Amino acid sequence: MTRLDADRVHRSLDDEHCERLAQLEVFGEIDSTNSYLMQQPGPVPGQFRVAATDNQTAGRGRLGRTWQSPPGSGLCLSMAYTFARSPDNLPALTLAIGLGVIEHLGKLNISGVQLKWPNDLMAMNGKLGGILTEAQARPDAPVTVVTGVGLNIDLDAPLDLGLESDWAPRPVALKCHVGDVPGKEELAASLISGLGQTFVYYEKDGFAAFVERWAEHDWLLGRELTIETPQRRVSGVGAGVAADGALLVETSSNGLERITSGSVIKADLRNYGS
Repeated sequence: MTRLDADRVHRSLDDEHCERLAQLEVFGEIDSTNSYLMQQPGPVPGQFRVAATDNQTAGRGRLGRTWQSPPGSGLCLSMAYTFARSPDNLPALTLAIGLGVIEHLGKLNISGVQLKWPNDLMAMNGKLGGILTEAQARPDAPVTVVTGVGLNIDLDAPLDLGLESDWAPRPVALKCHVGDVPGKEELAASLISGLGQTFVYYEKDGFAAFVERWAEHDWLLGRELTIETPQRRVSGVGAGVAADGALLVETSSNGLERITSGSVIKADLRNYGS
């Protein structure tokens, strides 16, 4: 297993993202890139600080779940960004990040990646990766957000992706999805560009700049599904997302319902042609 080459990552970035990249740290092994950056000082507003590895030993997902994969089988990259002013709707940032990631993967000819609300990357009806966003709680200081992306590249052994329930899409690797996989440095640069551009746009326009594009990549749209919320279970058909990032579910009993917090515990795995 070869370590990620930071210089090659830099060379794969465009001028704008090179200028904004205050620090890039590449680890041969680390417990969690998100945990690491959460413990570090945030960059100055408008700049990025990045940690990356292909061997994460104690990765984390939503709601305290774990994310583990064999060494060298994937890419884990986290970015810290400090907002000059706190966005109005910070919880929807993860949804916007998902769009930024898949659109920049598309520039590497990786198409057909979709988004499962609120934070999963999907391909071939399986889980290709996940996104975790956390905010540093520092009173009287600008808000620093750390967002991590885990991406499966080549899986030849079972792994634990922090799946949400007994039902879950199977793990999928990028190698199975596209065959000709870009180098990890190119993928890392793509993630940096996708995260960085999204942070900048989100600070300016919030989720409004992303909501219309969500439907193009919405894996849950039109699928029968069940959501576990803090209060109850909701079953129905995925009907997109609202302007604030809430999941919309068309139910037989209560009509259109908004879900602002919860986990998908079941969804129809048939291919809907998207």
